[in-house]
Amino acid sequence: MSTFAAHIDAAARASLADELALSPKPGLVTPDSRGSHDDMDHRHFAASISALAGYFGDCARLGTAGAGFEALRARGIEAEAAMLAATGGINTHRGAIFTLGLLAAAAGAQTRGNRPLAVDRLGELIAREWSTAILAASRSAPPSNGARVRAALGLPGAREHAAGGLPLLFDTALPALRHARAALGDTPAASLHALMSTVAVLPDTTLAHRGGRAGLARARLAANRFLNDGSVFAPLWRERLAEIGADFVSHRLSPGGSADLLAAAMMLLRLEGLGVRPAQRTEALAS
Repeated sequence: MSTFAAHIDAAARASLADELALSPKPGLVTPDSRGSHDDMDHRHFAASISALAGYFGDCARLGTAGAGFEALRARGIEAEAAMLAATGGINTHRGAIFTLGLLAAAAGAQTRGNRPLAVDRLGELIAREWSTAILAASRSAPPSNGARVRAALGLPGAREHAAGGLPLLFDTALPALRHARAALGDTPAASLHALMSTVAVLPDTTLAHRGGRAGLARARLAANRFLNDGSVFAPLWRERLAEIGADFVSHRLSPGGSADLLAAAMMLLRLEGLGVRPAQRTEALAS
């Protein structure tokens, strides 16, 4: 694996680890809480992240080589199998395997021919290069919880979002994380602001699977109220997030799709300062 691909891999996995370490996260697994889940905890997620070593770098390498979506999909299926083997059959990172894998591939494709990396344009590249194949694969994919929710409620899922260039990542999660970090630095509070900003707008099929349309609406309303009350910039924001978390747990709500987009935004910010050509990048990536 090239140095560039290896550092893409490290950035993706470090971002997943940072998302896992974040607390309090309403309804989501943290180091000290199962959230709304009774079948998984922090150890399952940590094992999964370890099992994914090399996957995101392979996606970057495939992107650099000009591989089509079918090659990316095949590698993603292998990564999912590694995740399930590490977790005893529990799905901890299927959405992240898909979304962060696409971003890694897009980074590889964008820098082909020693071109500079521009993270804000990776969504455009995904839509341009792979949207048709992504949607075709969605129609032929085996049944999943997300697919059943999409069919029952008419909600777009991760594949539809990706085919459109990941607009809620680039228009919501990433700007929210940048804004909060500009004010607060690279802190848990900044990441939680980005998470709740995403929960407020994302038609999260993980939420809808667990709570139906009413559960999705409940979560989005809670997130919007949190933001309108000042988010993490207001006094007692931790107490307010804890209250939201208790409500989510009582209704079995878990915004897993929003957590995936937060990890994706973290990954992009890890790469954002590296908008130099791959041949110049070794020292910068190691810093």
